[in-house]
Amino acid sequence: MTATTHHRPTPATPLRQTTADPAPPAPEGAEILRATLRRHASGVAVITVPGPAGFTATSFTSVSLRPALVSFCLGLGASSLPAVQSADRFAVHILGSENAELAAQFARSGIDRFAGVPSETQPDGLPLLGGVGAWLTARVTLRQPVGDHLLVVGEVDSGAVTAGDSGLVHHNGAFATPTPLG
Repeated sequence: MTATTHHRPTPATPLRQTTADPAPPAPEGAEILRATLRRHASGVAVITVPGPAGFTATSFTSVSLRPALVSFCLGLGASSLPAVQSADRFAVHILGSENAELAAQFARSGIDRFAGVPSETQPDGLPLLGGVGAWLTARVTLRQPVGDHLLVVGEVDSGAVTAGDSGLVHHNGAFATPTPLG
């Protein structure tokens, strides 16, 4: 995805018809949400926990500056869920444009996601990946099931920005790099 011009938004097509005309069945809430979120570009991160275990996430976000809190969500059916549920700490690796293969590797199921990935292990077993634009570690302060996901909040305890490359985003089912407008 390369954005080079600014486009005016076009009127949205209604998802539910409000007239008495016969219409096809309206999509369920999950389908509406999925279709809408495909239009929302999200930053891409890899979350790791002791085990080692890790996964690609687009749900990483800041929660608070004081204290410094961040969060992510993980599906309750994810293979990494048991490791995340038992972890006291986690690491967030912010990916840049050169990390698309790393994002794809940590999004795959049924493989050793750490195979061939440069990393170092902290004394508590927390893996930190090399070659990423920025990283942070956090101590878990909250785990809360929310719908079909687990919300995890943590207080930041260390981190570094290692490169100034373009960020990696996920949009419309694909990895992309943003281009500044103007």
